[in-house]
Parts: sequence; C-alpha cells; structure tokens
Amino acid sequence: MQLEHAAIWTEDLEKMKDYYIGYFEATAGAMYTNPKTQFQSYFLSFDGGARLEIMHRPGIPQNQNDRIGDQHIGLIHLAFALDNEKQVDDKAMELNAAGFSILRGPRWTGDGYYEFETADPDGNRLEVTFTQSK
Repeated sequence: MQLEHAAIWTEDLEKMKDYYIGYFEATAGAMYTNPKTQFQSYFLSFDGGARLEIMHRPGIPQNQNDRIGDQHIGLIHLAFALDNEKQVDDKAMELNAAGFSILRGPRWTGDGYYEFETADPDGNRLEVTFTQSK
C-alpha cells in the first residue's frame, strides 16, 4: 500500500505553491476550483511519487496549536529527503538566507538521520533529511 497524498489548508495558495516549487522542487498541477463552495486546490508532485494537496476555502479557521514551539496530537511534520549531508546543509543555508527560520539542526539524530527542522510560510513544520540507511 502507498500513501497517496497529504493535504494542508492555506490562506494563500499561490505563496505556498511558489514556496514548495522554489525550495522543494515540486511540480504543480492545474488549480482546481469549485465555484459553488469557493474551494480551490493544487496538487504538488515530488520526485519519488509523493504528492501534497494545498487547499483554500473561505471560512477555514486558524489552527490554534503552536506548531513551531510545541508538539500536539496529529500530523506534525512533512519530511523531505536529500542525497547527502552537504545538500542538507546547503538547503538549510538557502532557506535561512531567504528569511525562513531553522528551528533545529542541521544535526545527526539518534536514529541515523542528518536533518534540520524549518517551517513553511504557514508555519507547517518540515524536516529536511539525509540517511545512509536507505
């Protein structure tokens, strides 16, 4: 069985689409719009087959969780894999230079990952990783 996609709500579809295309090499499909419900979405595809649906509809309430400082029950991060430590370091420097905070790392974890944590423009937590055990 394969995970088909994950989805996140956003207030700014274009900003989120541009972020994932520009920094994580996503490819965006055509925008889907349902004029009756004012729902709009893009499916973003990544190498390896993973997809992320970014969605917007007026009236979706703000997330009340502190997604940066605290943990909570439920989906907590998306992880992107790179091929080596240098790519992880380079991506951390690229995002930091663009004004995105590096929350932790780059560092080696106890379970064999070299990673850093950051957040997308909406504050969704991301991990950028490398592991030799693939």
